[in-house]
Amino acid sequence: MERDGRQWVVAGAGKVIRSVIRGSGSALPRRVVSNAELAAEVDTSDEWIVERTGIRQRYIAGEGETTATLATDAARKALAAAGVDAAEIDLIILATATPDNTFPATSTKVQHALGCHGGIAFDVQAVCSGFLYALTTADSLLRTGSAKKALVIGAETFSRILDWEDRTTCVLFGDGAGAIVLEAVDGEADDDHAAGLIASRLHADGRQHDLLYVDGGPSTTQTVGHLRMRGREVFRHAVVNLAEVLNEVLEDAGVSAEEIDWVVPHQANARILDATARKLGLPIEKVVVTVDQHANTSAASVPLAFDTAIQDGRIKAGDLVMFEAMGGGFTWGACLARM
Repeated sequence: MERDGRQWVVAGAGKVIRSVIRGSGSALPRRVVSNAELAAEVDTSDEWIVERTGIRQRYIAGEGETTATLATDAARKALAAAGVDAAEIDLIILATATPDNTFPATSTKVQHALGCHGGIAFDVQAVCSGFLYALTTADSLLRTGSAKKALVIGAETFSRILDWEDRTTCVLFGDGAGAIVLEAVDGEADDDHAAGLIASRLHADGRQHDLLYVDGGPSTTQTVGHLRMRGREVFRHAVVNLAEVLNEVLEDAGVSAEEIDWVVPHQANARILDATARKLGLPIEKVVVTVDQHANTSAASVPLAFDTAIQDGRIKAGDLVMFEAMGGGFTWGACLARM
């Protein structure tokens, strides 16, 4: 195989292997926590939260609900939507910053629960960008023939690393999971309207560590720690970085912003979504927004939002969909796909 532009091409044959999204699913904890309920325990208000973030509620994991259980539930729904049996899955990549255990990988617990033993299974940790990192990695493995059908999952129980006395951060996050089934499909290299992932870009900048991080870990404090964030600085970097990476992917794909049917962004803050859309010249009506219902679910937010738009019929076959996210590290990225 040779790399030709943005596709892996079978040399001399005019063929490509594309990673096609076959189905999606999502899962949320049983408990819904409104801003009003949160305001009864934290020095905040519904008005303060909505004005600054657009968030109205979030889901919080309870007893017996873990990153693995949420991921498994979302995966099962994605498999059902795709019409794929779990035994056919030979690759599972789970994006999470809140694994069930330090090791083994939470993906192996999902693999066991689904009964698809023996294939590849590992976790990816890129915080809120994790799903984009996992999606791009799965795409690479499918195109090189290492696997045929993959589950790509974003799942988090962020409520368990929050400082519930810090009103600037605890109101922003929630728990949940989203999953998609990807399949490697042979196609023609010159078919610009074929379904599949088209182009992606990933970035990281470790210099920004102190703007968004967790103050604990096995190697440093031997504790889980709590999330710490300097929100104003994160906002500024997010708007600039996301606009730049989206333009990079558009250039790689050879399409204009006007051709995009839907943007499915990381659901961090309604203000970031608005600002990024303006920088790209996109109407906010083309942006899938679920932050009001789910809050920031980190690696789960992109697949959760995607599945929501699939379920309500907004995203349809043939649509051009852009995924984008930025998270602690900083890490950020974007991926363009044809449905």
